[in-house]
Amino acid sequence: MKTFLAFLLAASPLLAQPAADPRIESRVDALLARMTLEEKVGQLNQYSARFDVTGPAQMQGDRREHLVSGRVGSMLNVTGAEATRQYQEIAVTSRLGIPLIFGFDVIHGYKTSFPIPLAEAASWDLEAVETSARIAAAEAAAAGLHWTFAPMVDVARDARWGRIMEGAGEDPYLGSLVAAARVRGFQGGDLAAVDTIAACAKHYAAYGLAEAGRDYNTVDLSESTLRNVVLPPFHAAVEAGVATLMNSFNEIGGTPATASRHLQRTILKGEWGFDGFVVSDWGSIGELVPHGVAAGARHAALLALTAGSDMDMESGAYLAHLAALVEAGEVDAALVDDAVRRVLRVKHRLGLFEDPYRYSDPEREKRVLLAEPHLAAARDVARKSIVLLKNEGLLPLAKDLGTIAVIGPLAADTDSPLGNWRGRADAGSAVSLLEGIQAAVGPGVTVRHAEGAPLVVGQSSGFAGLKFNTGDRSGFAEAVEAARGADVVVFAFGEVGYQTGEGRSQVDVGLKGVQEDLLRAILEVNGKVVGVMMNGRPLTIGAVAESVAALVEAWHLGSQAGHAIADVLFGDHNPSGKLPVSFPRHVGQEPLYYNHKNTGRPGPSPMVFWSHYADVPNTPLFPFGHGLSYTTFSYSEPRLSAEEIERGGELRVEVTVTNTGERAGSEVAQLYVRDLVGSTTRPVKELKGFRKVDLAPDEARTVTFTLRADDLAFHTASGTWEAEPGEFQVFVGTSSADVKSAKFRLR
Repeated sequence: MKTFLAFLLAASPLLAQPAADPRIESRVDALLARMTLEEKVGQLNQYSARFDVTGPAQMQGDRREHLVSGRVGSMLNVTGAEATRQYQEIAVTSRLGIPLIFGFDVIHGYKTSFPIPLAEAASWDLEAVETSARIAAAEAAAAGLHWTFAPMVDVARDARWGRIMEGAGEDPYLGSLVAAARVRGFQGGDLAAVDTIAACAKHYAAYGLAEAGRDYNTVDLSESTLRNVVLPPFHAAVEAGVATLMNSFNEIGGTPATASRHLQRTILKGEWGFDGFVVSDWGSIGELVPHGVAAGARHAALLALTAGSDMDMESGAYLAHLAALVEAGEVDAALVDDAVRRVLRVKHRLGLFEDPYRYSDPEREKRVLLAEPHLAAARDVARKSIVLLKNEGLLPLAKDLGTIAVIGPLAADTDSPLGNWRGRADAGSAVSLLEGIQAAVGPGVTVRHAEGAPLVVGQSSGFAGLKFNTGDRSGFAEAVEAARGADVVVFAFGEVGYQTGEGRSQVDVGLKGVQEDLLRAILEVNGKVVGVMMNGRPLTIGAVAESVAALVEAWHLGSQAGHAIADVLFGDHNPSGKLPVSFPRHVGQEPLYYNHKNTGRPGPSPMVFWSHYADVPNTPLFPFGHGLSYTTFSYSEPRLSAEEIERGGELRVEVTVTNTGERAGSEVAQLYVRDLVGSTTRPVKELKGFRKVDLAPDEARTVTFTLRADDLAFHTASGTWEAEPGEFQVFVGTSSADVKSAKFRLR
């Protein structure tokens, strides 16, 4: 496996933000000079094949005529080598023969399903994250696709927000590294290679901070929070060479992102020098009307194009109104030319002008999708994404136990492990936890299974919503009998695959249905319970965490979920995952994140007048960075190379990490920094580095981090990005809440 992963990454040299290619620029300019205004507008128009077309082209009426006349620049939801070729054949019959670019939501795998992005971030393994995206790109490209609407790089601090599953969690530093890794994985070293696809960093910007965690809701934040928290992962994606960005549904401070000149022209295309294109989110240009900033679709088109939104996904506002706006002098023709130039530039970089059908090869599609090495990689990434939250000595399990009871609504589920945004993964194609355990144990082991109670009733997947079981306990007796006398009970609980994702925000992030009741019934007859939680967001599971002997965060892990979980349960893989997001004790703590501000009354204090709750501690149930192993690790006090450093200097922070247990294991050592006095208030901790170290029993190793002034910089009160002189505290440890510290000064 290691050899295979190394080969994949070696074949994908890093792709930094590309320098302008004079040959491409010359070709784009020549083509632009030949285009009519209507043809230019057409390149900015994206249609969906309603919905998810995987067969021969069936587009009829106006939309087909628009393809023939060159009034469509891109399509989404057309997949498959044959389908994409047929649509492309229609498009290139237009006067100028400009090819389409085909996009699709390839979020965590195409046919082979990998862990949801939040789970992959829990691996803290950038090579694994890059490998996942690399394989997803290879499969998607083999199915005729050129472009994915990923990675989602929104910093998300609220577990109520359903789309938290699509990103890397609450931290901008970890999120930035994951964003860059996924861009590298999707795009490789050459966008024209037939096994790479263009990436799209989304949602620009601040979608993950929607008020009350409610999807599509408003956002109101300061420029400081925008620059220090929200934008770093987007900037990292741009620095990694991302080809496109997608703007977000939300407003920021009264201006919808789709109409924000500040975001799109001033920062992205101006300060950062981004030369790819920006696509709207689905219909978001038309949504400027209900937002209340546009009087109609014509006005919305004017606002969006002027602000820097280059391509209109599905609202039709550009196609209907943009040419007339230019002819009336209300929109500068140079802005349209700039947007078209950006789209054509990406199409050239993809090699579509040389061969519009280069990605549409049915034989390659058959060979690449669900290839055995891809499934092996999915299993490897999945087990690296698992986080051991609690263990009172019950794990790892022996493979020669007499009886294992596998109980719970998700125990035999072959669909939920695929999660939401599952690309073209076949429904019910995942390895279930039950199947993984059955495959892992010896022939003399008895594996009992009982569902206990369904989690949902009626419609259990898709976009129709979910109805949770709140009254059917008829299977409890069977589950209790299965648990009685078993050497261990593996209790599978959490969320079904479509419980998180777009439009799946929740006011209650506790366990739905009768899951807790089922667990209590099991515990009455058997206390040796391992909880295996499958979910797409942090959940309030205090009662469960307190009552089970071991607790495993298994997320929605994709095609090989059951095998990966079994690898961890039986000790074939020693868990090393760490939480990329805080788990609340109660939903009332949300939004909850480790890198909060201190307030003027931080406490704790014996007086009542400090910032706290009267009924629940401020602290999370499980903090950011938390994750256990089947061995134990100790940390020395951090050693600093100097007590003071100059702005141009560097500080080395050393810590000795020792494996104090009896098994070999991997530990993610984490480095945090606090700027004690700033021109604006600073967080109590900020992640600034991490290292994964492999240690044999009793082995000790020195881990060295290097801090420079750039690592201490932030968006200051003067509006500049710089490090301010003063005193800093540095922390090193196993999680954001379990650290040792030292101090230094920056002069």
